[in-house]
Amino acid sequence: MEKICSALEPIFPCRESAINTLAELIGDSREAYPAAIHLFGHSGTGKTALTKAFFKQCQRQQHVRIAQLNAIECYTTKILLEYVLDALAPSQGEGDALRADNMLEFVEKLRQLHDQSKSDGDPQSFLIAVDNAERLRDMDANVLPVLLRLQQLTSLNLCVVLLSQLPFEKFYNKTGLSEVISLHLPQYNKAETQRILSTDLAHTRNYYFEKFSSQHERLETCKEALTEDFYGNYLNLFLSVFYKACRDVPELRLTARKCFDIYMEPVLDGSVEATDISRLWRHIAGPLRSALTQIYMRIDKPINEAGGGGGGGSSALEDQSVRKLAQSLELPYYGKYLLIAAFLASYNSAKQDKRLFVKHHGKQRKRMQTVNAKAKTSDKMSTALGPKSFSIDRLLAIFYAILEEKVGLTCNLLSQISTLVHLKLLSFVSGEQNIMDGSARLQCTVGLEFVLYIGKVVGFNVRQYLCDFM
Repeated sequence: MEKICSALEPIFPCRESAINTLAELIGDSREAYPAAIHLFGHSGTGKTALTKAFFKQCQRQQHVRIAQLNAIECYTTKILLEYVLDALAPSQGEGDALRADNMLEFVEKLRQLHDQSKSDGDPQSFLIAVDNAERLRDMDANVLPVLLRLQQLTSLNLCVVLLSQLPFEKFYNKTGLSEVISLHLPQYNKAETQRILSTDLAHTRNYYFEKFSSQHERLETCKEALTEDFYGNYLNLFLSVFYKACRDVPELRLTARKCFDIYMEPVLDGSVEATDISRLWRHIAGPLRSALTQIYMRIDKPINEAGGGGGGGSSALEDQSVRKLAQSLELPYYGKYLLIAAFLASYNSAKQDKRLFVKHHGKQRKRMQTVNAKAKTSDKMSTALGPKSFSIDRLLAIFYAILEEKVGLTCNLLSQISTLVHLKLLSFVSGEQNIMDGSARLQCTVGLEFVLYIGKVVGFNVRQYLCDFM
């Protein structure tokens, strides 16, 4: 058990408590496993990666048989059962693969494994991990209850680990379920996120040392500049822009690696000292805000708003990539209007909604304060500052205001909000479990250019309803 913890803790920083808990529960195959464990948390919190690494350590050190499956890939009960049997059973010939058409045959096959291991005098332990376990609710009614009681039904030292973004209360059905041990992986706070991203420093050093191995001056500059303090300052600036909009660590790591090249440019050129944080911030601020509008999108090249030639070609290439992505996105008709409404809610002040979306809103007095406020610089524009959160009620109010036809508020319409969240076009800020009661708050993760192309598809002028262009 201690060997497993010592092997995994360096790989998964800030998850020491979860690793220790798993080690206490299923870290020793000589002791009885719990029947089931429910591991839940948001996407990007390390559920799948941690479980896979833990299972591999158990398999390597204790010769435990493991089965890891994704409920999205195993979309029918038969595929799921046969996948588990193939993984847990001893190696069979091509024609001797185990088959199970229903749960009764599945349990019987596992009992045979128990009898076989008992006769060999070498009792085996088994671990099964089911990713996206919430999909099990859509399968046959007996699949989830049987998996939770599989240890009792087969008399094997077996544990089923369910990985999900939902708490276990969402799994209950009319017939009831066996109690499980729930383990929550919370989202990383800002300090923990910075600590995790800082582990990329060794990768970054190797990348730049190999890149400039033939250029002595730049190689020496990299060796002097790429210190823990320098990289920590960059991550602090990076997270000051991105942390409120995205807490998905894999996505943050990918974006941080892309933007670091821009951050290093003036240091490599010798125009800015590595210790001059204020000038480096002015250099990177624009590209970071542009990259914020492209998060979760796989654009060919990130926007480089830093000075220098070649900006027109890069901008045209990025513009073409955004256009292709917007055109290839197959959203329902009302889903596109919901996305536009979400963008308007994120980048307009709630105080301006009446003036923007109500036809007879009355006259507005022109004061010097109002005139001065409209004289915005590009740094103060809402589309440059990043998205703000909004409520479901405000989203639907804007949706009905910009949609010319009358549409009833149906479950199908509300489900399209969940679809936009699943596609990473919207993200939850708070209350992700409370869509129906209206207390959830979201924000739009797509940029202006993307929404402009969506608007062209449905024939809607987005700029006309943005305060920045009025």
